[in-house]
Amino acid sequence: MADNTYDAIVIGSGISGGWAAKELTEKGLKTLMLERGRNIEHIKDYVNANKEAWDYPHRGHATEQMKKDYPVLKRDYPLNEANLDYWVNEKESPYTETKRFDWFRGYHVGGRSLMWGRQSYRWSDFSFDANAKEGIGVDWPIRYKDIEPWYTYVEKFAWISGSMENIPHLPNSHFLPPYDMTCVEKDVSARLKAHYKGARQMIIGRVANITVPHEGRVGCQFRNKCWLGCPFGGYFSTQSSTLPAAMATGNLTLRPWSIVTKILYDKDTKKATGVEVLDAETNKTYTYNAKIIFLNASTLNSAWILMNSATDIWPDGLGSSSGELGHNLMDHHLGVGASGEVEGYEDKYYFGRRANGIYIPQFRNIHGDKRDYLRGFGYQGGGMREGYNNHEIAEYSIGKEYKQALSQPGSWTMNIGGFGEILPYHENKVTLDKNVKDKWGLNVLNIDCELKENELKMRKDMEADAVEMLEACGVKNIKSRSDNPFPGRGIHEMGTARMGRDPKTSVLNGNNQVWDAKNVFVTDGACMTSANCVNPSLTYMALTARAVDFGVKELKKGNI
Repeated sequence: MADNTYDAIVIGSGISGGWAAKELTEKGLKTLMLERGRNIEHIKDYVNANKEAWDYPHRGHATEQMKKDYPVLKRDYPLNEANLDYWVNEKESPYTETKRFDWFRGYHVGGRSLMWGRQSYRWSDFSFDANAKEGIGVDWPIRYKDIEPWYTYVEKFAWISGSMENIPHLPNSHFLPPYDMTCVEKDVSARLKAHYKGARQMIIGRVANITVPHEGRVGCQFRNKCWLGCPFGGYFSTQSSTLPAAMATGNLTLRPWSIVTKILYDKDTKKATGVEVLDAETNKTYTYNAKIIFLNASTLNSAWILMNSATDIWPDGLGSSSGELGHNLMDHHLGVGASGEVEGYEDKYYFGRRANGIYIPQFRNIHGDKRDYLRGFGYQGGGMREGYNNHEIAEYSIGKEYKQALSQPGSWTMNIGGFGEILPYHENKVTLDKNVKDKWGLNVLNIDCELKENELKMRKDMEADAVEMLEACGVKNIKSRSDNPFPGRGIHEMGTARMGRDPKTSVLNGNNQVWDAKNVFVTDGACMTSANCVNPSLTYMALTARAVDFGVKELKKGNI
């Protein structure tokens, strides 16, 4: 558009940014979507989507050079040869840590919507009420009734596969047919439900993989290569879903390689007027103007942009008047669980590579259960058969016995790993590091975040309960685990610009508007007031669609 002026600007192209672009454009707004990294085109740019392990020089594993170049990514499973270019170049875009926080980022069109685990669960008032009932943080400014129709709305576009279970604190969604459980999962699920008389349940995971063709998307092919990009559109991503919808309106302009360095603010009108962008390739600076801005750069980067905005009025940035900007950082803590062997199914196998697992919903601190900590945890995992090399015996290096051993798959195993809630502590925060800059001369973030006594107590139950449940279900040779109690590993960063009811204690109101700039909306993980123990992305989608609906109506009324 002329003079770099648009009706709306969306900062970020991940799960929430893609939804903002779709909703704004479909409501008729000429919209600019800014992404700080490169473009990745659906299908064409999924260059490794059809490769197998033997197609990579190092069979897909991390090399020693990769470990040197990616000191953060190497801390956990994301570092690999298959999709390395989907992860941030850590030398170009570093961050600093007062306390360890494993920040795994993707700077490209689609963001982590290309790599996410796709687990998709609704919240209930059990979680929206929790802060108020327990006196933790601040009260959520919304309840389930406010967001329920928007869950329905986004589910009917993204589509979630799953089973109807009627669990009060884990509401049903509008589901496509679920994936099947394996024979071992069905066995363990039945035993678990019977042993605990329905108080604990194992269900198939609710996942944003479509199990039947839908809206031009072919559907899941049981390849389990999701994080390489799916040429079949088998799972929800910006590229497979929201971006095509936005482009189809003719109202979207997508600009990659665009680092938004600040939101421009007019102190007289008390509104944002646009954004300042640093071109990541040319280092030139541009200004883009708009009537409404959606900030969806992901939790920590959204906080970073706000901290760099309107500093002539608020030294700590736009939205900092409450003193809460950058604070209350949360994630889900994991690395705790158990696994073991299941006997009696040696003549059974399964079809394909299912891109999903099981889920055990929260059962602690619920329905009368009371622990010496607040909140709770759920488990994800699965019951699968080990591969064909697990009978390999050192003594059989050649010969008939060796070949026979390799012709049989290994034993059936059952594995469950906990996802625990982290409370919104004010002291868990991000700030600007004034001494360290990135490739473009911009100050980076410092992260100061840790698990506290509440979470450490919870982790003891997460481990003990995992063992107890597997034992109760007849699983053998059980081994428990509890390692690396550091936040970030869940890749579910939340908080830093929380919603609330009072501008003195929160950054956003109940419609996701920045209190200090009513035409700026934040609907990614930064807006979250608490963390629950379920994966948060479905809630981001619903909040984004709801906020766009409100914002466009307010824009048309002349209120923003």
